[in-house]
Order: sequence, then C-alpha cells, then structure tokens
Amino acid sequence: MLPQIQSLSPRYFPSILPPATTSHFSTNKLISFSTTLSSIKPFTKNTKVSLSKNNPCLNLSIKPLKCSVSVISEPTQIDLQKKPSPAEVARTIMELSSVGTLSTLTSEGWPLGIGVRFAVDSNGTPIFCLNSSDRRFLLDRKSSLHVQFEQSGTRTTQCTLQGSLDKPEDRAALQKFHSIWEWRFGEEVDADLIYIVSVEKIFQKEDFKEDGIWVDSSEYKIANPDPLRDSAKNIVNEINTNQIEDFERICSVYVDSDLEVTQAKAIWVDRLGLDVHIHSERAMFEVRIPFPREVTDEKGAKSSFNCMSQLAWEVEKSYTNPEFEKGKLLKQI
Repeated sequence: MLPQIQSLSPRYFPSILPPATTSHFSTNKLISFSTTLSSIKPFTKNTKVSLSKNNPCLNLSIKPLKCSVSVISEPTQIDLQKKPSPAEVARTIMELSSVGTLSTLTSEGWPLGIGVRFAVDSNGTPIFCLNSSDRRFLLDRKSSLHVQFEQSGTRTTQCTLQGSLDKPEDRAALQKFHSIWEWRFGEEVDADLIYIVSVEKIFQKEDFKEDGIWVDSSEYKIANPDPLRDSAKNIVNEINTNQIEDFERICSVYVDSDLEVTQAKAIWVDRLGLDVHIHSERAMFEVRIPFPREVTDEKGAKSSFNCMSQLAWEVEKSYTNPEFEKGKLLKQI
C-alpha cells in the first residue's frame, strides 16, 4: 500500500500513515491496521532542518511508523477448544477398546453389570455377542455400557453409553453387525446371538477425579474418532523414550507459565495437540499444548513435533521471539 503524503505543515512532519482501512484477505479473516500519532512531534525552535544545494527544499529524515497488525478469525470449533470434543473422545475410546461393562436391571430390580466384548459400527453403535447365560440376566432393555481406556499409565479416560439393548430385526442390519463382529474378533458366531445398544446419550470423563459431561446421541453418531488413534501410543512412547530432551524444551517454551519445568511426560496425542504432565519444584500439572495446525496422520504429527522442537531451541537461544500460541495450565494434579 503506497503511503498517502499530506501537504507540509509549518509545524508538523508530513503524515506517512495510510488511511484507515480494512482489507479482506480471505472470506474468514480480517486484517486490521492501527497506529498511534504519539510519536509525531511538532517543530520547535531547536529543530534542525537541512537544505540540499541541488534541491533547496526541506531534507527530512523520516522513519516509518510501526503498525500493529491483528488477525481476526471467524470462530471455529477447533479455534475455541484446541482439543477434540467430548463426542470425538467418546468415539475414539469406543474404537480403541473392545471390552466393557454392560449393565441393566434384573427381574428383582437390582442393577447388574457383566463384562462383555464389543465392536462398533460406523456410527459408534456397540455390537455384542450374548450367549444364553448372559441373556438370562439382562432382562430389562434399559442398559448402559461403561468403557475405559488407559493412557500412558497415568490417565484413564472413559465413557458410559446409555440406551436400549435390542436384537436387530432387519436381516440386512443383522448381517452387517455380524460381519463387523467377525472382522473385529476374527471368529465365527451365530447371528442369533448378536445384540446392540441403541445409544440415546453418553457420559464422558477425562479421568477418575474429573467432572463428566453429557453428550447427545446425534452429536456422538456424527463425530469422527481421532485419526491418530492407532498410532498415538507409539508416538507418545517415542517422545517419552527417545526425544525427552527436545520435549522438555518444548514444554519450557510452549507452556504459558513462569514454572521451571523439571520433568515432562506426554500422556496422549491427537490431531490437535498433546496432553502433557509437567513437573516443577512445587507440583505437577496437566497441560494442553496445541499443534501449530491440525494434523491428519502420524507423519504430520511427527513433522509438527520436529518444527516445534526446532522453534523452541531457537527461542531458548534467543534467536527468535516466541510468537506462537502457548499451552495453558489446566489443573494441578
């Protein structure tokens, strides 16, 4: 943008500021420019002005004023949370697990939970193979399936699905569930033993001591399990085993805190970032460190980690300024 030169005043430097404007660089981002006039000072009696022989006009040395640039993005779900939604977490738990506790009421009105294996279809519907002894106890259709998934031995994320325990009546649907079961467990079963839970709502918790949140069944069904779910454990093990020095440097630079990190451990990784436990001299905290951008596979996650490690090293050596989003201290453990 070319500066707009105003006429020279007898007491002030000419303005080199662009007119106030708003430029649309894309449909969802606005770049706003702002500046201050506080640095523009009037002429005084002591102001020195030099004249050029070839050009007997004012020879002014004017430094451009700095403009502050702010990027305003339309809020998106990813921008607001920087972590998967509870529905996505529940879908991921169900994809990674195959054992849970199926509970319902007996004929005497007592709640009873039995351990079961399960598979899930593309909508997250749990599929069971129940023998005659199991079905003898599960008389009430109102039921729940509780599933837990341990992460790095330090956190147990979990979800409980509530709904109706049904036997599929449609032959095509029954055949689909039967095929999913055989693919999941590699065994032949009698299709008459196949049951499902028609999910109505979900209760999701990050860990034993955490508060849970209810998720609507419609949100659960359209949510996608995390794309890193099958490789997340290996990525975390690689970080904690072979890249711990780089990881601790990342935590020192990317965590918005004055704490001195004495030890760090990656707990889980997903498409949006890392869940981390950091130790200081005072306590241990759980922190969320977001990736610079969303990733879709293991290669993308490792590439983001390497970029963050390089930038953290440059910040540590004072080669660059930490101009990136930092993780927040979520809670003390």
